[in-house]
Amino acid sequence: MSFFHDLRIAVRSLARVPALWITVALTLALGIGANAAIFSVVRAVLLRPLANRDEDRLLYLRQSAPGIGEANAAFAVPEIQDIGSGLKSIKELGTFSELDFTVVGLGTPREIPAGVVDGNYFEVMGLHPVLGRLLTPADDGPNAAGAVVLTYHFWKTSLHSDPTVIGKAVRLEGPTGARNATVVGVLEPSVPYPVATEIIANIVTSPHHLSATMATGREHRMTEVFARLAPGASLENARAEVRSVYGAMVAAHPAVYKPDDHFQIDVTRMHEQINSRANTILWILFAAAALLFVIASSNVANLVLARTVRREPELAIRSALGASHAVLRRSLLAESLVLCGSGALAAVALAIPMVAVLGRYASRYSVRAEELTLDFSLVWFGIGLALIAAIFLAFIPRLPSADTPQGGLTGRGTRVAGGSSRRLRIFAVTQIAASFLLLAGACVLMKTLFVLEQTRPPFDSANVLAVNLPLMSYGKTPQQVDEFYREVQRRVSALPGVEHVSSGFGTPWRDDRGLSISFQFAAQGAKRADGQDFRAKFRVVSPGFFDTFGVPFQEGRDFNESDKDGSERVVIISQSLAKMLYPGQDAVNRTLWWTDGVIKFVGISPEPRRIIAVVPDFDDENIIPSPAMTIYEPAEQEQGWNGRLFVRAHQDAYALVPAITQTVRELSADQPVEKASTLGDVRAEVLTPDRLNAIVFGGFAAVALLISVVGVAGVLAFSVSGRTREFGIRMALGALPRNILTSVLVEGVVMAGIGVGAGVVAGFALSRAIAKYVTDIHQPGTLAFVGSAVVILGAAVIASAVPAARAARVNAVEALRSE
Repeated sequence: MSFFHDLRIAVRSLARVPALWITVALTLALGIGANAAIFSVVRAVLLRPLANRDEDRLLYLRQSAPGIGEANAAFAVPEIQDIGSGLKSIKELGTFSELDFTVVGLGTPREIPAGVVDGNYFEVMGLHPVLGRLLTPADDGPNAAGAVVLTYHFWKTSLHSDPTVIGKAVRLEGPTGARNATVVGVLEPSVPYPVATEIIANIVTSPHHLSATMATGREHRMTEVFARLAPGASLENARAEVRSVYGAMVAAHPAVYKPDDHFQIDVTRMHEQINSRANTILWILFAAAALLFVIASSNVANLVLARTVRREPELAIRSALGASHAVLRRSLLAESLVLCGSGALAAVALAIPMVAVLGRYASRYSVRAEELTLDFSLVWFGIGLALIAAIFLAFIPRLPSADTPQGGLTGRGTRVAGGSSRRLRIFAVTQIAASFLLLAGACVLMKTLFVLEQTRPPFDSANVLAVNLPLMSYGKTPQQVDEFYREVQRRVSALPGVEHVSSGFGTPWRDDRGLSISFQFAAQGAKRADGQDFRAKFRVVSPGFFDTFGVPFQEGRDFNESDKDGSERVVIISQSLAKMLYPGQDAVNRTLWWTDGVIKFVGISPEPRRIIAVVPDFDDENIIPSPAMTIYEPAEQEQGWNGRLFVRAHQDAYALVPAITQTVRELSADQPVEKASTLGDVRAEVLTPDRLNAIVFGGFAAVALLISVVGVAGVLAFSVSGRTREFGIRMALGALPRNILTSVLVEGVVMAGIGVGAGVVAGFALSRAIAKYVTDIHQPGTLAFVGSAVVILGAAVIASAVPAARAARVNAVEALRSE
């Protein structure tokens, strides 16, 4: 009899138990498919080589100052000059500054993320053009012509791969002025870092970069630094040398690098730096998928082993009729291959859409996750594991002997052998322990999401519309620019349905780069115990800003039109700051002044300013509000237009967007009107990664729990079928149905309890091990463990209910007669 014939018989045999076939196939499909999809993401994002030439020699320099809360501070030009002079282990340094340019000349004017780089940048990064050329040292210097390189993504998506774009003249409008430039090249596809830029320009396109304040300001940090190892040098050599040079620089400027600030520097490989944000979440996701695979494999082993033991009477009869052990093993192998093979094929069908979903999820953490496809190398690996499992499951069961087939012929073969029963329970306990770990992790994420969702912002976010109006100054004097944006506010405030209009420094929660700015200051009559200066967030707002957000004044008055350049300088401070400076006293009419060394480089005056009001804390950075140490200055006295228009509507804020856009375009056809969104939707967008984390891990936990429930139910059903005679004898001796019901339920709960216990031990061990290497991960608390245990035990009771009810309905007379 051929093996192909065995396969046909196996298909017919399994067709009579479709529930088993479908359960095994879906279980394997979930286990293999999830792992294949997640490994595709992990490999593409974390393991795939970069496009950069000799990426192992590409380095990233990171400066930090924990004393002032700077985990990854940029560098100032004098710092770069000091660090780069005389290095032997590093061949070259390349610099990058993040800016937003409004581009005129490439379709509709719009603000796009951009980078300003020196002429060494592309050589250091080891990148090449696909069209035209890249920037070189010849593009450096104040007399160089403006030059722009387009990123491949921008060229392909926004310009539709236009080959004639080289040589086009564009105008770049930035926060410090406008410059003309020419498109000179298109960059090859590569990972944009530190930000997802769309164009990269030379330094001359940013007037601020050519200013004396940029060139001489040691505290004016806005530049990222990349480096390339010299031939023969190692990362350890470079790190030691850079730290030595940096230490000498810090010692030479004690006024800038204060001991309490703890300035330090590190050198990492570029590949590691790019993956730093996605690294933790993706490896944890991969671990979750591995646990799911363990659960799926254990469940399949349970189901197949239970079916094999149930077939002992059939196998005994075939053995009595002359079938050899080889023939019986071949039939078991055929059935296992059909079961596991169908699951493996279903895994491929499941993995393809899962990659698309997980790719969109991972793109929140890394740009490398875009346009992912299924990595078939792991699919084949999973299919190979399924085939190995099929062989394993076919050769584990004990076959009946041809000499003693009576057990099978008389029906006693249906009794559960002790070894099989133990194996089934071990598999079930393994499933429960792994499910518990997934469920505990999901509980942590669910709790975090619940807290974030339930936390209400300290201001109105439902009917306040935020609109980006980037600064456009080409051909205008500073006075004309200010008047233009004042006129925009006046006209928008006159639109039907508008309640309040104002401008501000940045959109809450979204503009994290601007909102994180803080400076040192001193205040009249206020001192810190350690003698250090105070530090506060810096905000520039227009009159009516607090009315727009529905924030009342605790004392004092709002800014007004008289608070302009040339008049007395005034500020408004937050409640927490007022309490810190003047506990139990009145802060209004006291004075404060900025003492931070960086203010002279960004045009902020160190003149004293009178406090005219105190407002409740307005935390615009964090979803969960914290005490806000904030100083607000009037726009007319500081930096003029800040690029963000806020409109409070009577009802539907989005209904105002067409009218606002038309009003602005009537004043200037080139003025971009972008990112119109209510603050409620901005908040929802910021919460999306946390929501996705909870959904993905919750989905894994739910699937794992479902598989475990099936596993427990299968073990107990198998146990009940093998103990029919026992239950009959017990009931004949006077046992009540509820006693039988309780014993089976207890059996299920005991298995679940052992699994939960193993999961708790493993969970605590894993959380402590992970905490040594990952500091930004939420550790499961007692509530997560207790809640997960309750769910698992409850699921075990539910899974045990059907087999227990069947055991309680055993007819004692029929059970004994069958023996």
